[in-house]
Amino acid sequence: MKDTRTKSTNRRRRVRSYPIIVLTSIYVLLFVGMIGYIAHYSLTHKQEFINNDHNTRQKILLKQNQRGKILSRDGDILAYSEKNENGKEVRVYPYSNEFSHIVGYVSKGKAGIEGFSNYYLINTNIDLSKKVAYDTKGMKYPADNVTTTLDVHLQEIAYSALSSRKGAVVVSDPKTGEILAMVSKPDFDPNTLEQEWDQLIQDKSPDAKLLNRATQGKYPPGSTFKIVTALSYLKEHPTDYMNYSFSCGGRFDYEGNTISCYHGEKHGTLDLETSFAKSCNSSFANIGVGLKGETVDAVLDDLMFNQDLPLDFCRFAVSSSSYPKNHDPNAVMQLSIGQGKTSISPEHLNMITCAIANDGMLMKPYVVSNVKSEDGKEIKTYSPEEYKRFMSSEEARILRSMMEQVVQKGTASKLKGLSYTAAGKTGSAEFNDVKDSHAWFTGYAPAEDPQICVTIIVEEAGSGGSYAVPIAKRIFDAYFGEE
Repeated sequence: MKDTRTKSTNRRRRVRSYPIIVLTSIYVLLFVGMIGYIAHYSLTHKQEFINNDHNTRQKILLKQNQRGKILSRDGDILAYSEKNENGKEVRVYPYSNEFSHIVGYVSKGKAGIEGFSNYYLINTNIDLSKKVAYDTKGMKYPADNVTTTLDVHLQEIAYSALSSRKGAVVVSDPKTGEILAMVSKPDFDPNTLEQEWDQLIQDKSPDAKLLNRATQGKYPPGSTFKIVTALSYLKEHPTDYMNYSFSCGGRFDYEGNTISCYHGEKHGTLDLETSFAKSCNSSFANIGVGLKGETVDAVLDDLMFNQDLPLDFCRFAVSSSSYPKNHDPNAVMQLSIGQGKTSISPEHLNMITCAIANDGMLMKPYVVSNVKSEDGKEIKTYSPEEYKRFMSSEEARILRSMMEQVVQKGTASKLKGLSYTAAGKTGSAEFNDVKDSHAWFTGYAPAEDPQICVTIIVEEAGSGGSYAVPIAKRIFDAYFGEE
């Protein structure tokens, strides 16, 4: 009898203990999982943690290591550290203003390549024996060096060609995604940034010298947007686009709304290719009102409007555009010629142009090619990477043919008859009520085998063919050795 009661009591105890054991096991598993997740996250996001301005680990590393150098693709030094006459370690930028936005700065926060590659620039991977040698001399260890894709000569040409104008230039390789040059004006001297910081951030003028207009500027695309409108038309007319015909009398009237061609020019009878080459506003307004809204929005989505761009080396603006929800005819006509509410950054337009030049495939833009220790060990390499297909190969081929005609018989004729061939699209983008305009050009060369892609905006300059195309010519000439 007693044994029966004891067994019964033990059974009840086991029953009461079971939920506690299960609950404890769950908590232990959750705790272990949480620790594992934190460890994994810390390992995979260590650069973010160290780059955080609130992380004191950066200061510890900089007490031990001298910040690494930033180099051009050919080994020219774009940034390095040294001690000044007071014994303070300072950052030196040999090219002063020329690379100010793309190389960036580190004295007041971090921007550009200085920010993107900060983790490597403050860490060292030299051999232990060399560390001993530096310790013996009482010197800091040299941190790792970052080699970029930037071409000093192209950067200097682009910087000089833009002159005193406000605007931006982006030069890239469409086959790899490498950024070869990036200029933004007005600019600043990173060597004196610390002394001029308050003045720069308090400046209320439109200069905005710290703004990288190449990636952060948002501009009406003007006639360069006809690339998007033409692509939308090709989507709806893949087999009969060559039958398009329009008679331009210098203006297009539709449901009480009017679009005029640049300076009221009458282009006469046009097909799609000539409409594009002559940049006929009337013809493209006519195309625009005939397109389906869902087609246009799908193309905008394919081309990454209203989306974050794959740019991890800089701050960037999101380009914006959409088909008018109410199908307002005037808004549709404005959209079709790149006016109205549409905006785009020069870098984004360069990406679209690169995809056209590369059979419809966008290569991810990048500006750092490798990281090496001071004694030459390779720490990190960056390689060309397919990012997204913007359009089919056939659509890209048709657009390339149209962009070639812009040079051969259209608004970019200053690029015609040279030792190399070129293709592109000009734009004159109105930005106020009195119809002042920014000058655009985006294009590539050689036309038959694109190696270099150039996108230019010159603020408040007027015609793209008159102001932006000559800058592109200087850059192309420099690239092909025709200076």
